[in-house]
Amino acid sequence: MTEKGKIYFVSDVHLGAPALKHNNRERERLFVKWLDFIGDDAEALYLMGDIFDFWYEYKKVVPRGFTRVLGRLADITDRGIPVHFFTGNHDLWAFDYLPEEIGLTVHHEGMATAIKGKKFFLAHGDGLDPNDKGYLFLKKIFMNRKLQWFFTRLHPNFAFNLAHRWSESSRLSKIDQKEEFKVKNESMYKFAQNFLEKEWVDYFIFGHRHQMASEELKKGARFILLGDWITSFSYGEFDGEQFELKRFQ
Repeated sequence: MTEKGKIYFVSDVHLGAPALKHNNRERERLFVKWLDFIGDDAEALYLMGDIFDFWYEYKKVVPRGFTRVLGRLADITDRGIPVHFFTGNHDLWAFDYLPEEIGLTVHHEGMATAIKGKKFFLAHGDGLDPNDKGYLFLKKIFMNRKLQWFFTRLHPNFAFNLAHRWSESSRLSKIDQKEEFKVKNESMYKFAQNFLEKEWVDYFIFGHRHQMASEELKKGARFILLGDWITSFSYGEFDGEQFELKRFQ
């Protein structure tokens, strides 16, 4: 690692998504190319949620697939480059496999942290709206230890088939449908505005919405949505002075 290194951010790759089964292998290979591309000058990598469309760890079983991506991430951490994995609403069941086997630092909650002298607030972005009672209740169920114990008792073939059927009904199945998007109406944007009333942050970095956005909040603070690796193939790059949203071609 050097002071000239760059910090990279990416979210919503949705590896293995059933709704995108026609191009999952191609997207994985492209994502691996991007990991190789950033490998020479990366000082740190932040995976901001929904990297996997579904992830669940049994004690002795690892989800099939993602071999190329997991191998590259292990290679990155083996070279001493920290990789932070923020759980999203699709891959929130990450426990000890990714830290112990791949070397990732797993975060289950958003956090404020200093990076190269700037203050960042980092989160996938789901669950930040206190008025979204339905989703918050659903997330509470998913994180319940007893229910996780019962789910673990299911045979992996059945459990993953159930999860993939659930995923097929997600917004990914409607990815070709245009939706009205106004960044200032987003709950994450309002969360950032309210957070700034209590504590200064230079950059709020979120995923989740599959949209790219870079908006000034006030006095130089910026709100960033990272896009996705389904239609945008986008990522964030911070060199210590400037944050840029880019697309990988």
